Amino acid sequence: MYNYIKDNLNRVNERIDRACHRAGRSAGEITLVAVSKTFPVAALEAAISFGITELGESRIQEAEPKITSLGHGIRWHLIGHLQTNKAKKAVDLFGLVQSLDSLKLAEALERHAAERNLVLDCLAEVNSSGEAAKFGMTAEKVFDFVEKISQYKHINIRGLMTVGPLTDNVTEIRRAFALMRTLWEKNRSYRGSGFDTLSMGMSGDFEIAVKEGATMVRVGTALFGQRTK
Repeated sequence: MYNYIKDNLNRVNERIDRACHRAGRSAGEITLVAVSKTFPVAALEAAISFGITELGESRIQEAEPKITSLGHGIRWHLIGHLQTNKAKKAVDLFGLVQSLDSLKLAEALERHAAERNLVLDCLAEVNSSGEAAKFGMTAEKVFDFVEKISQYKHINIRGLMTVGPLTDNVTEIRRAFALMRTLWEKNRSYRGSGFDTLSMGMSGDFEIAVKEGATMVRVGTALFGQRTK
């Protein structure tokens, strides 16, 4: 029933390979996160059987039964906006929170991670396009934010994440992604090799993201097909 996912995965990997070749990079530098929101557990099981090892979900209430069913044999990413009152659940469920965008949320995650005696990997979310509807901090705040979070004992700040501009204008998309790479490299020069993740690019623009330096892409529609409302 879900064999189309295997075909789609092969096509996505081929596109990543070609994008890396054009950019003078290796496909081994890119982590593919399959964005599985709105799709049933059976589709996720199929994706895992075809080699997917990283799954991304946007909402706690949708992700929890999937994670309960499929377990933690793969790495689960929270890619959607996280409310502070759901930080406890996020710590319990996810291996990487990509949408850390405020000190208030960081404090809540730190507290709940400390209660469980674990260290939670996180990415700082940046609004690289300046669009009012987008979550994430401004570029000007990134360095100070990362500096403060790096002092926490139970949050491991691994890098940056952004959602590209909602446009077909390649120049605008590239400009936003290039800004992210500059921010990532600046912070990495201070944080060291552990600051290793630049998550940007989705089904419509991940090839541009690879060219501009992404180390992680988040692909849903190109793998699973169109989502139902």
